Amino acid sequence: MLLVPVCMFRDPFLLDPNKLVLCEVFEHTQAPAESNSRNSCNKVLEMVKELRPWFGMEQEYTLLGVDGHPYGWPRLGFPKPQGPYHCGVGADRAFGRDIVECHFKACLYAGIKICGTNAETMPSQWEFQVGPCEGIEMGDQLWMARFLLHRVCEDFGVLATLDPKPMEGDWNGAGCHINVSTEHTRKEGGIEHIEQAIEKLRKRHVEHIRVYDPHGGVADRGASVRIPRLVARDKCGYFEDRRPAANCDPYVVICAIARTCMLENNVNGLKLCN
Repeated sequence: MLLVPVCMFRDPFLLDPNKLVLCEVFEHTQAPAESNSRNSCNKVLEMVKELRPWFGMEQEYTLLGVDGHPYGWPRLGFPKPQGPYHCGVGADRAFGRDIVECHFKACLYAGIKICGTNAETMPSQWEFQVGPCEGIEMGDQLWMARFLLHRVCEDFGVLATLDPKPMEGDWNGAGCHINVSTEHTRKEGGIEHIEQAIEKLRKRHVEHIRVYDPHGGVADRGASVRIPRLVARDKCGYFEDRRPAANCDPYVVICAIARTCMLENNVNGLKLCN
């Protein structure tokens, strides 16, 4: 196998001048490895680069002990029902904030465009947001942010899982929502282009679900694709695809959205990225 460096980040553990290097993997024949989804994604994004696509991804994850039990949960039984944990504060509501903030600082040092973090609906579940990033940079940044998350958790003796449903029962799952805009949607009157993109997504719902109930709703947290309230007010901005799971491949998701929403002649049968 061949490793081809594609971008570098500052190393928050060994510090400067050490670097963390993200690579693409190729076969000895120089064909992209089966797991190399970045290569095909980059080709598609090059085709739509004049649209200057921006992406932001909201990565949810769950902290676990090394035994696989949710971090901070009672050894026997369960914590109190969901309700007070989302964006909560207090030792009985927020489990693992020191881990989360160490990850946030590591991302800032590395040069990741991390822009926020919050406690999620299920106890021990958290989220961080990366972006906006233009083009292929979104996938690069999220993969490195995930690497840093696992590396920070290692120092604390805990695990981070991207499992979309780590706990059965009445406990929230974990997703990786993606926010999308182009030069057209960001301009005055861009809402028309947003609605066109959502209609294209509706027609290819099954194909998108395969790689990551397409209803464009204003400020609707239950919708598959959401138009934020301020975007509806300003008539321009971005839309949010809420379908990708927490363990999605960001390159595959970005590529699928670019093919469906941004390529003018996306004919039937044209494969989404995989």
